[in-house]
Amino acid sequence: MSGGRVFNVSLARKRNYEYVARFEGLPEAEPLVLDEPAPLGDGHGPNAASLLAAAIGNCLAASLQFCLIKTRADLDGITAEVAAHVTRTESGRFRVSRVEVELDPRIGEDDLGRLQRCETLFEDFCIVTESVRRGIPVNVTVKSLPRVPA
Repeated sequence: MSGGRVFNVSLARKRNYEYVARFEGLPEAEPLVLDEPAPLGDGHGPNAASLLAAAIGNCLAASLQFCLIKTRADLDGITAEVAAHVTRTESGRFRVSRVEVELDPRIGEDDLGRLQRCETLFEDFCIVTESVRRGIPVNVTVKSLPRVPA
């Protein structure tokens, strides 16, 4: 793979399991509150699995939209419904086991051929979905600096 971009997000713990995410390089983007559902957290925001589902749904909807616009389809809107299924592994750990996405583009009857054409193309252009399908290497570093007393 050559070229590319880097997207940076910083997260800081606010309280309990609630974190605030800030999207570096996007000064107009509001910070996003993430939280685990009860009993761990208070559910003040989506958790990581929900964000993953949203990212997949957004990426697929945007990719389909892009294709339909490129084919000059009369697109009146598009919605995505996403279900991220979380199950336990054999070792008892929760994992996202599958994601189901239903896209509903609102197009004219005359554009059904364009939609069929896009259905064969758009998924391959979705950065997030195709990356998740292939498995993304994740490198983790834990800083081991002593905590300074306040």
